[in-house]
Amino acid sequence: MSASSSPSSSQILFISSLIILWYSSNIGVLLLNKLLLSNYGFKFPIFLTMCHMSACAILSYVSIVFLKVVPFQKIKSRSQFLRIATLSIVFCGSVVGGNISLRYLPVSFNQAVGATTPFFTALFAYLMTLKRESWVTYCALVPVVTGVVIASGGEPSFHLYGFIMCISATAARAFKSVLQGILLSSEGEKLNSMNLLLYMSPVAILVLLPAALIMEPDVIDVTVSLAVEHRFMWVLLVINSTMAYAANLTNFLVTKNTSALTLQVLGNAKGAVAVVISILLFRNPVTVVGIAGYSMTVMGVVAYGEAKRRYSYQ
Repeated sequence: MSASSSPSSSQILFISSLIILWYSSNIGVLLLNKLLLSNYGFKFPIFLTMCHMSACAILSYVSIVFLKVVPFQKIKSRSQFLRIATLSIVFCGSVVGGNISLRYLPVSFNQAVGATTPFFTALFAYLMTLKRESWVTYCALVPVVTGVVIASGGEPSFHLYGFIMCISATAARAFKSVLQGILLSSEGEKLNSMNLLLYMSPVAILVLLPAALIMEPDVIDVTVSLAVEHRFMWVLLVINSTMAYAANLTNFLVTKNTSALTLQVLGNAKGAVAVVISILLFRNPVTVVGIAGYSMTVMGVVAYGEAKRRYSYQ
């Protein structure tokens, strides 16, 4: 390899910093969600999601319009806006479902269930677009699902409602990914992830605000009383919401500055790191069976990604 094609030390430092920020923001928002929803008595997942979307709307506008992190892309038609609104509603469902599950499940088990995203993505891709993968790729999904079944049986803190919400959130996340590929498939209507977040966030707020007021009617009173009782309540809420945006921004930048394979490896490792940190922080009980199940799921995800990569290159 020539010296000119090798990454410079400044590039390596920049990418390493991005990866650290990506890990910190993703894992940080997950752990803070758990802390607020389970340990702090802030039992309002819909309102919490609305806070996240509010931060995403404001910071996306600042980043794109003023800081010009990415070029601003305009919506070109009413039909394109309606497609984005549809994606936003599905996105809301996935985030709210994930936050609800954190009220009842430990972060470690939440991550184990979330690792099944490739299974649902492959399922929806086939049902909605009739897109087929190779038989090797589908075989790799068997340990993904089997691992979660094993982990569920060995999870001391298993909660059925929490599990249903978590698996629903995972399925909704995969559904949104496939739906996005269908609804914004034409070259003229494709948006990068940061512009898409800019447009989805205000729609999400319009959906989540009435939902929070109806389904969580005492949210304002309880939040104010918690803020009086815990001095840093508002600080945690602001940091948590800012991290939610930072997770999206750093994910975009890491995707832009690394290869697909590197991103896949980093993504798998991120889930494992989140599990280890959450166990050390929250001290939730784990079993050998649960660890074995999660390990099987992660290995299945790695095998699935490798099978897809090899098949696509044929």
